[in-house]
Amino acid sequence: MTHKPGIVVTGASGRMGRMLVRIITESDKAQLVGAVEREGHAWVGQDIGTAMGGGALGVAVTDDPLEAFARAQAVIDFTAPQATLDFAVLAAQARLVHVIGTTGMTDAQIAALTPASRHAVIVRAGNMSVGVNLLTQLTRKVAAALGEDFDIEIIEAHHRHKVDAPSGTALMLGEAAAEGRGVALSDVADRGRDGITGAREHGHIGFAAIRGGDIVGEHDVLFAAPGERITLRHVATDRAVFARGALRAALWGQGKAPGAYDMMDVLGLSD
Repeated sequence: MTHKPGIVVTGASGRMGRMLVRIITESDKAQLVGAVEREGHAWVGQDIGTAMGGGALGVAVTDDPLEAFARAQAVIDFTAPQATLDFAVLAAQARLVHVIGTTGMTDAQIAALTPASRHAVIVRAGNMSVGVNLLTQLTRKVAAALGEDFDIEIIEAHHRHKVDAPSGTALMLGEAAAEGRGVALSDVADRGRDGITGAREHGHIGFAAIRGGDIVGEHDVLFAAPGERITLRHVATDRAVFARGALRAALWGQGKAPGAYDMMDVLGLSD
């Protein structure tokens, strides 16, 4: 690739924002051209490299996303649901590839991205890790093969600061399991158990969320039947796996037709 696409990182001061800045600046396939933070943030006006405690990178943090987007070919966005919706409008106007790793979005908020996807490439996934997306594919296939004789439980663990539960990845895995069984997750999900809940509902997909310390991300899909259990597992020990996947998506989206895509498309795993 002779031309390096320019990438903007939104939420640049966050854990993922800082990791994305590092991964992009280390890449020989892309260049960092913008870093966005909310109005009033202490980093606004500072060089992003200096703000992160390192050397200057020649990119000032701005609270004006439109100004940053005007210089870019893609934006990578791990922020909050409403912020992502606002960025989607601006990214579509600028015809940027919009890579969305934001979690905690409702079905209505995800549907609200549709108008933007008519004008620009949107790649959205509950998890940008290559390994997790392979796990998702395996979950779909195993769920289809085993059928309802096996109970399905999805157990996820994250750091103490995570604000949404179940995680976007856990829900992505739940959707895959439900698709494998030919049912809608909304009809079979058990997202919280407390007190006298009664026996487990046959055919339901259960979720359990663990929060503590600095856990980056752990996801288990447990298939349990009388006399045997199968566990599919992914453990992330470094946020760089998510950043590398997001950058891969931003590069993949260059030149693609407008539309809504996910990491399965990026990895060539779509059915």
